[in-house]
Amino acid sequence: MSALLSLTHLTALRGECPVVDDVTVTIGQGECVGLIGPNGAGKTTFMRAALGLMPSKGTSSLAVLTAQERARAVAWLPQARDIAWPMTVETVVALGRIPHLPRGAKLRREDRAAVDAALAEMGLTGFAHRFANQLSGGEQARVLIARALAQQTPLLMVDEPIAGLDPAHQIGTMQSFAALATQGKSVIVSLHDLGLAARHCTRILMLSKGRLVADGAPAEVLTPERLNTVFGIQVFYEATAQGPIFQPIGVTRSLSSK
Repeated sequence: MSALLSLTHLTALRGECPVVDDVTVTIGQGECVGLIGPNGAGKTTFMRAALGLMPSKGTSSLAVLTAQERARAVAWLPQARDIAWPMTVETVVALGRIPHLPRGAKLRREDRAAVDAALAEMGLTGFAHRFANQLSGGEQARVLIARALAQQTPLLMVDEPIAGLDPAHQIGTMQSFAALATQGKSVIVSLHDLGLAARHCTRILMLSKGRLVADGAPAEVLTPERLNTVFGIQVFYEATAQGPIFQPIGVTRSLSSK
């Protein structure tokens, strides 16, 4: 299985404090990887350091690529969701095709097909000619996810993409990511909804205080003991015919003690 991302002893510092501390991990093809951890655990820093967007120690297979090579290898969707410019939804999504176009070239048939497919995947076909900056926050988030999908890279890295989406679009987005994994691509998605992570991810990376404390299948990582230690929560879990039901139901320690 070919590696799409290899990190070796990755460490990212804020001043002298390690925000990500000595992480070694490899992401192969066909994985939907949930990146979880409490607020401040280092999830965003992990992604940015892996992409070479901030100073770090150790090695990342993506950070050593040129900007053009990296844009063809990985699509990156940060947390920022605001679309400031009055561009149509179709135009914003088409920006995902830039890494594949010769300099100054117009969209080709295959580029338009990729844009149309991404719009359809996110339920935005009817929005194509509307101005993206006039949409709701949740709709803008879906536009930016569609832009990342249109980039058609082997790896997709997305930072809290379902925050602000209604439940149907949260589920639909996670289903889209899971479907990419079945096609041989991989997704690293940071999220706080542990139930959606348990249902749709093939693998979970759990961060706590900048360190990778667990890596494996959801049922192996999301144990009661670990969730109590890392998140300070009690959960209900049951395997059903419709898939795992995983629901936090209580707090086991005060928030100020985390």
